[in-house]
Amino acid sequence: MDIEETALSGVLILTPARHGDQRGFFSESWNAERMAAAGLDYSLVQDNHSLSVEAGTLRGLYFQTPPRAQTKLVRCGRGKLFDVAVDIRHGSPSFGKWVGVELSFENGRQLLIPSGFLHGFVTREPMTEIIYKCTDTFAPDCDAAVRWDDPSIGIDWGLEGNRPIPSEKDATAPRLSELAPHFTWEA
Repeated sequence: MDIEETALSGVLILTPARHGDQRGFFSESWNAERMAAAGLDYSLVQDNHSLSVEAGTLRGLYFQTPPRAQTKLVRCGRGKLFDVAVDIRHGSPSFGKWVGVELSFENGRQLLIPSGFLHGFVTREPMTEIIYKCTDTFAPDCDAAVRWDDPSIGIDWGLEGNRPIPSEKDATAPRLSELAPHFTWEA
């Protein structure tokens, strides 16, 4: 497993090895023992799978508040997406900053997004499947979001003038400046 740091401390790109032959390939997307040895000691308890029919489908920016905050390990099962993490740890030197990574079936990359970060993505191809593991189960009372187009964050979604296809939840989410301080950065 290749582990790359990003510009946001704690947000990592994990690229598992693919072992292939004429039949296809095998890849180990997560191994708790090996990951713990690399300092990534997470208990992943929920596995989600989402399909976006149209290219330009946008989902996010989402997070769960404590005490049910989630770390997520995101990968693309089919198609291509642009996956984004935004730091919302108050006091962090990177508060409000974002990082985006292209995840696709072809590149096999995964994005590890710790709790204290927003998560969102936009699909680049039709029929894109997103698969992500979480460290806690979905808790509707802790479900929260921030506007995908908040100018204070300034995410370049790479939409080239096209409007994304957001949900009502995405379109009506509050701005980052309206968000209560759910997470605090610890040096």
